[in-house]
This record gives sequence, structure tokens and C-alpha cells, in this order.
Amino acid sequence: MEAVGAHEGGAPAKQLAREAGLPLATTYHLLRTLVHDGYVHRLPDGGFVVGDKLHTLQAGSRGQALLNRVRPTLAALRDELSAAAYLTFYEDGEIRVAEIVDSPRAPRVDLWVGFEDAGHATALGKCVLRQLDDEARGEYLSRHPLADLTPRTVTSSAELLRRLDAFTDDAPVTDLEEYALGTVCFAVPVYSGDRLGSLGVSLQAGRAARDARPEEIRDRLLPTADRVTRRLSLTI
Repeated sequence: MEAVGAHEGGAPAKQLAREAGLPLATTYHLLRTLVHDGYVHRLPDGGFVVGDKLHTLQAGSRGQALLNRVRPTLAALRDELSAAAYLTFYEDGEIRVAEIVDSPRAPRVDLWVGFEDAGHATALGKCVLRQLDDEARGEYLSRHPLADLTPRTVTSSAELLRRLDAFTDDAPVTDLEEYALGTVCFAVPVYSGDRLGSLGVSLQAGRAARDARPEEIRDRLLPTADRVTRRLSLTI
């Protein structure tokens, strides 16, 4: 693979065998296997280049490296608020959870319905939807029915859009038991290059009503989101 990767324009099997110090028969066997598995691509002229599957693995490795940068920040947010912390991104038209940092004292919400199907009912999902333009919002909602998850879930597209537009830029987007009874969530935007995302926390509804003020949560979330965005924007 190192020999193949050293030639962006491709190299023939004989050259790769020579550079890798392998018998030609062994080289042909390895190349056939790697081509079959997608790690190497054979060009029409007979040369070999790195395949799409390896590029995918490299992208995944880069994504993990980015997440490694922000996990300590998410853990600090969890400990400051005694609340599970979440990071999501809008990718390929879907809202996907990238990371959850919780603990026994700050358990995560039971993800009984996948976030991809519950963007309308979660603070994290609504925070992403709020950042999309009208066309992207409409396209997303056309593919995702507004399922009735709890008695508090908004199931009307018009009402959901009205509520999204009612949130101010300096206030977290909320989920007040709309995804799961007994749980409330707060979320603010984050960015990784041109990817939209959201950072949020979840708390038990009783505790939120008793001793977690929205202003305190906002004052922790907003600067943490700035730090996460900066860390995600650094070049690896």
C-alpha cells in the first residue's frame, strides 16, 4: 500500500514488486485482493492507484482526530452542568450524532428513536434546522414525517417553522419533553468548516425546573460552542 500510495499517477505491478521487495507473483496476488476489496484501483493502462475505500478510511480517521480534539471540552461542559453533552452534524441531508459524553451522574437520554428520524423533536435537531435556509428545511421535512413522540411533540410543519424562527440568536434552542418525557434539552450551533452542527445538553425535567436556570445553561453553552468550533476548524 505504501508503494501504491507513492505514485499518484499509478504504477505497474512490476515496479511495485521491485519497490516493495516482493516476488512478482505475490505482488499480483496482493494487488488482485486489494482491488477486489476497494483499497486499490486498477487504471486502464494497467497501473495501480489508491482506491476509494482507503480514501474513506482516511476521512474517517480525520473525523476521529477532530472528535478527539473536542472531547475534553465536552467533558468539561458535562461536569460544569452535571448534564450529558452531545455533538451533532448535518451530513448528506441527515442530522447525525457525532459524539455523546455522559457519566453515571449525568446520564444520556434514552435514544429510543434515532436522531435522524427525530430532528423535529430534539433541541439538537431543531438547532440544525433553524440554521438551514427555507429550501433545505423544506427538503428535509419532506423526507421526515413529524412523528408524535410525546404529547408535547410538535407535529405540524407550519408550527415547527414558526417556533424555529421565534428563537433568538443568543438563546439556546430547547426541547421541553418533546423527544422523551422527563427530559429537557438545550442546544446551540457549532461549525466544522462548512458543516453545520449543534452542541447540546440534556437534563431531567425535574432538575431543570428546580435548579438549572436557562441563563446559566446559555452562559455555559455559548462559549463552549465557540471553543468547539475553533478546535474543529484547526487544520490537522
